This record gives sequence, C-alpha cells and structure tokens, in this order.
Amino acid sequence: MADRILQAEIIQCANCDKKNRVPAAADGTPRCGNCRTPLPWIVDAGDGSFGEVVERARVPVLVDFWAPWCGPCRLVSPALEHIAADLAGRIKLVKVNVDTAPVLQQRFFVQSIPTLMMFRDGQVAASQIGAAPASQLPVWVNQSLG
Repeated sequence: MADRILQAEIIQCANCDKKNRVPAAADGTPRCGNCRTPLPWIVDAGDGSFGEVVERARVPVLVDFWAPWCGPCRLVSPALEHIAADLAGRIKLVKVNVDTAPVLQQRFFVQSIPTLMMFRDGQVAASQIGAAPASQLPVWVNQSLG
C-alpha cells in the first residue's frame, strides 16, 4: 500500500523563512533547522501508516477525517492548519482522506465528515462530528488538550 511509505512534508519556517523537511513520524517535535523555532506538524496518514503516524506519536494528535469532494471539509481545513501553526510543538495535525482509508473510516465509525478526533497516548480523547465554525475550533482543541 502506497501510504506505508512515510513521506516528509516541506514546511517553511514562519520565523526565518527557511524550508524544512518535516517527517510524518518522529521522536520529539519538528523544529526549524536554522533558528530552532517549533514548526507546525501537518501530515497525511492512511490505513497503512496510521499506527506509526498517530498512535505512536508522543504529542497529542488532532486527526481530521475528510474527503476532497466535501465542501465543509474544505472550509474546516484552513482553520485546522492555523491551529496547528498556533500550537506548533504542542500538537500534530494528521489528515486522513476517508476515500483512500476505508479501514480507518470503519474502525473509527466515521459516518459523517469532517470528523475530528484528538488522540493522546494513542487513544481517542475527544471527537467532533461535522463542521464547526472556525471560531469554535480552537476552543474545542484547547478543551480536548486538557
């Protein structure tokens, strides 16, 4: 399965503008190689990579179950990326396309998208079904973080 190969994302540091390769899974959290500023950790996962990317993560993981054809998903996505940037070094944002991850969709009973789940220590700590206004998402994330 193609998603078993964990690919790194290229993230530009908001502090110094340097581009950094951010792995999908790693010990610790990503930091800029130039200025050491925490970087947003935003990656994709699928049926084959979910365990390594999400369940073995050492930081809380916000999982966004979405689909490319879903209008509300496209509205929520930028707000989630903004939250990941605001909480760089504290959380990881993982996007799961339900069209290409049917095992995960079934495993977590995702019947409506977007569905958000906060994982801590490999377990679901909180969930949000359906699109919430962008102004409410940071509140839900902070409450889910505890």
